[in-house]
Amino acid sequence: MADQTQFSLHDDSVVVIVGSGAGGGTLANELAQRGVKCVVLEAGKHYTPDDFENDEWAMFNKISWLDKRISAGGWHHTQTYPNLPAWIVKGVGGSTVHWSGVALRFQEHDFRTRTTYGAIEGANVLDWPITLAELEPYYDLAEKKMGVAGSKASGLPPMPPNNHYKVIEAGARKVGYRNIVRPAASNSKVYDGRPACQQIGFCMQGCKIGAKWSTLYTEVPRAQATGHVELRPESMVLQIQHDKDGRANGVLYVDGKGRRQLQKARVVCVAGNSIESPRLLLNSASGLFPNGLANSSGQVGRNYMNHATAAAVSIHKGPVYMYRGFDIAAVVADEVPLDTRRGFVGGYYLEGLALHLPYTAAFMKPGGWGRDFASALEMYDHMSCVWVCGEDLAREQNSITLHPTEKDQYGLPVPIVTKTYHENDDRITAHGLVQWRKLSEAVGATRVIDMPAYPASHNMGTNRMSAKAGDGVVNKWGQAHDVKNLFISDGSQFTSSAAANPTLTIVALAIRQAEHIAGAMQRREL
Repeated sequence: MADQTQFSLHDDSVVVIVGSGAGGGTLANELAQRGVKCVVLEAGKHYTPDDFENDEWAMFNKISWLDKRISAGGWHHTQTYPNLPAWIVKGVGGSTVHWSGVALRFQEHDFRTRTTYGAIEGANVLDWPITLAELEPYYDLAEKKMGVAGSKASGLPPMPPNNHYKVIEAGARKVGYRNIVRPAASNSKVYDGRPACQQIGFCMQGCKIGAKWSTLYTEVPRAQATGHVELRPESMVLQIQHDKDGRANGVLYVDGKGRRQLQKARVVCVAGNSIESPRLLLNSASGLFPNGLANSSGQVGRNYMNHATAAAVSIHKGPVYMYRGFDIAAVVADEVPLDTRRGFVGGYYLEGLALHLPYTAAFMKPGGWGRDFASALEMYDHMSCVWVCGEDLAREQNSITLHPTEKDQYGLPVPIVTKTYHENDDRITAHGLVQWRKLSEAVGATRVIDMPAYPASHNMGTNRMSAKAGDGVVNKWGQAHDVKNLFISDGSQFTSSAAANPTLTIVALAIRQAEHIAGAMQRREL
């Protein structure tokens, strides 16, 4: 957008937003619509739908965040994906470019896990400082904005069922499940200036026609069109600076030509996903904040959550053709409500998620070889596939930390992502895989193959909300307890993970936060 508004590096009246995904992109547009001037700094390139290819590995290599990261702790990623703990996008639109489109709301108890579950040994559970009732109006706004098929807020009809949906739904009903949904943030008919889904099936490679909601072609260009927002892609933020009183006053970044630039700011909002956001605060340590910016609690980077996940494929007697149609098939929600008789707190979704052949081969058995592996792949067109998505408990030791010696291409310490699942998380995934097997065998599956979990695409916690400053990093508005004009605007502000995919909640919180920031700026409180 060559004629977009440009702000001076010395303009200290702007809100600087780090990241342009579900949190940052939405926040920029919501602020812009209220007349607030914003500079959006995005580390990645500005792709367009013309850059998207219906090819899993081509798009993985093109848009994924592949800067070095280190997997540590007890999770399987240390063996399977040692340098890819998380699977997110580095580009304008962030992970809304490749997300599957599942848009689910949290339940009431998800905001009160400490009250509901009590103290859990080995976990650091905490109540959110907000309730479902407070967030519900913003969920409505988010569903309308995103065009969630089948939601009252959007008025869109449900996504038409494909064969993968029908196979999973039939199995689910045979084993007694009744709450089977398909909450897809993709247009089931023409909506909001975007076309209806054409059932192409390469949703996680970027939607070439723009039917699936992404900030890349909704929030960001609309924000720019107001004249109040400047987008600066290929701008990797290094540090947030502050004045002698501890107020954030500028953001240091490297531009696309490798030059260091300092953008002055009135307010700083960080939405770089749950690895980069705490990493940035830790890299912004100073004399006033020796342990990292806004880290008087010591909670920055802690309580990392990425859902308790597992995956499996089932081989059926007849062809399923799971790859035909929207990537998300039936989502079984019967195991989400709290029921401790199952042996765990929290719950999970069974999400039918189609993989194309290249990803199926890679994820079914990383490094797989031999007759057993090949015979399964020969039956690819007979496969159905599930992703178990369950709540994982906040644990203080699950964390994002800085490598003591190794630096990346920007001269920043490489992040170490340490994760060891709580035994409650392991019980959830084990239960989910058993139920998937029952569901599949109920409709005649001849073989069910459990797979290791994929690299984390749902990254939460690490800058969590808390009522008390000592328990977290930000308050109920995502505002840092220690730095009044610093906000966290992504999933890192989550206090619990719930079982729901996080994107809808990130968007709802961003809409709410923009309302708060704009009001506070108008009242000269920021």
